[in-house]
Amino acid sequence: MPDLPTGLLDPTRILFDLQQGNEIAQRFAGCLEPEEIARRVTDGLVEKFGCAFARLWLLEPDQTALKLVASSGMYTSTNGFFGRVPMGAYKVGKIAQNRISFLSNNLAAESWVGNREWAIANNIRGFAGYPLVIQDHTLGVLATFSHHPLEAEFLEVLQTLCTMVAIALDTALQHQKEKQNWRSPVPTPAFNTLSLSDHLAATLTSSRLTLVGTEQALPLPLSHVFLQAAEALNRAGCTYCRLTYTIDTVALEAVVPVSDGVTCGTQTATYRGLDRLLFPISCLGGVLQTKPGGNQKVVQVLISIPYPSSAEGQRVRVQCRFPVLQMAFTHLAFLAGLTVCDASENDAPLLTDDVTQVATAKQVLWIQQPGQVTPKEIKAMLDLSTSSAQLRDAVDAVARGDVWGSCAGADALPPLSEREIEMMTLLAQGLRDRDISNRLVISESTVKFHINNILAKVKARTRYQALYRVIVNGWIQ
Repeated sequence: MPDLPTGLLDPTRILFDLQQGNEIAQRFAGCLEPEEIARRVTDGLVEKFGCAFARLWLLEPDQTALKLVASSGMYTSTNGFFGRVPMGAYKVGKIAQNRISFLSNNLAAESWVGNREWAIANNIRGFAGYPLVIQDHTLGVLATFSHHPLEAEFLEVLQTLCTMVAIALDTALQHQKEKQNWRSPVPTPAFNTLSLSDHLAATLTSSRLTLVGTEQALPLPLSHVFLQAAEALNRAGCTYCRLTYTIDTVALEAVVPVSDGVTCGTQTATYRGLDRLLFPISCLGGVLQTKPGGNQKVVQVLISIPYPSSAEGQRVRVQCRFPVLQMAFTHLAFLAGLTVCDASENDAPLLTDDVTQVATAKQVLWIQQPGQVTPKEIKAMLDLSTSSAQLRDAVDAVARGDVWGSCAGADALPPLSEREIEMMTLLAQGLRDRDISNRLVISESTVKFHINNILAKVKARTRYQALYRVIVNGWIQ
């Protein structure tokens, strides 16, 4: 009679064995290579539970035979007599076919054992075989052999472990199938015939991709930003990505592991390779966020961009001297529903802080900066406090030929002449009228005449008020 485990289970031993089983499961967590998962499982059973050897077979694609993919302990070769077992043959094949687990603590006495002398000579007493099943689909068989009888507590834990192994293997096998489809030598569809998720799946070869929401067609600039991000994430070893479509936005969330010995802060700032995308993401009205994960072992990445309106807005040009202003007002134009066009489209209203660009446009919206001279030709004045709604109103007004807001075209100070600027510079140095006349070799009455003209131009009552306005407008330093 086989020596089977009987009696009540020891809860303390179960807790200990469960912990051992959890440590084995942690070894293959996140792994997407079926053979590697199998090897980590068999190695763990030998190490944690003292099995003589452990083996794992996977069902071949044609489902006619099982292939031994991992063997640990006394035997490590996978090419022996049991390297390939027909479905239904021997005990392993029957376990797979019938999906019934089997255990024995007197292996040499079992009638199905083909070599009893081997079992006796090697003191192999315990055997447990479990089918690896997902729903109604058999994936393979896990078997353990031991020198000692198998305890009931171990068998309970083994059943739980087999469930986790089956789930991990099913995920890995599905990933392998998808990867083969990505790499199959079939004619590549045109770029615009594939969805964004198709492109991301082909790029993110190191991670699993989840799609949430109803996928929608995206403009090429938007798709390009996400593909550039996917390439950077793939290089960084990203393990998980989620592409989410909502009513208003499309977002890509990712988890990137942190290398050993590298802090999350350093990892976030250096190797993610996403910094160069900050400008185009901002111009599209989106956000790029990176932060350490809760366990400080991963970096979480979020790219979220508003889904563009199908209707094309008023076309505008943005040409600023400073990159920060170029980015800010390009972003603001996007939020306002405007279309930023090429610099060569001279008929489109121009947003600029560059006086040399004013002559290139029929309609100018001036971006006012402290200390700048404001040209007369502008139709609207903007600054960094302008909202997207105000920008839209300003562009619409200028396009109609109207003046918008506190227009510098109406309130701008007329520019000073070269002589007047020279005179104000000397006045700012503290020189009196007599000193200025001596320096410029003109009479004092001529000095007074120029100063009175300056007061009228800058709409000032006193010299000091005029000097202040001249300095604020940047005419003198």
